[in-house]
Amino acid sequence: MADKKVVFIAFAKENENARNMFTGQSVHPDTPFEFIDMSVKEAYESDWKEKVTTRIRRSDGVIALISSDTPKATGELWEIETAVAEGKPLLGIWLGDYRTKPAEMGSSPCKLWTWANVSDFIDSL
Repeated sequence: MADKKVVFIAFAKENENARNMFTGQSVHPDTPFEFIDMSVKEAYESDWKEKVTTRIRRSDGVIALISSDTPKATGELWEIETAVAEGKPLLGIWLGDYRTKPAEMGSSPCKLWTWANVSDFIDSL
């Protein structure tokens, strides 16, 4: 496997457990991908948009975890908009049965949470 890719994970705070499972999956011995997680683990007290923009710029790509909480998640939607504005490769991953793609994603795809879909995206970075 090539060098680990740096990936920013955008998610609604209500989906923190899913984010933890998603990032934790990368260390499973059978997982066909590896990445360095640049998601924000603790909310920034100030200047959060500048700090998150820096993290997104330093990332090879962005994965947005998309759920029924996403339409109300103004922080996640802003992160998605920033990824698009910065020209970062972006992939939406459906959580559960929710299948409404945020308009903020533009032409970027949303796919099922499978090892193949995640691996293909990371390998393309």
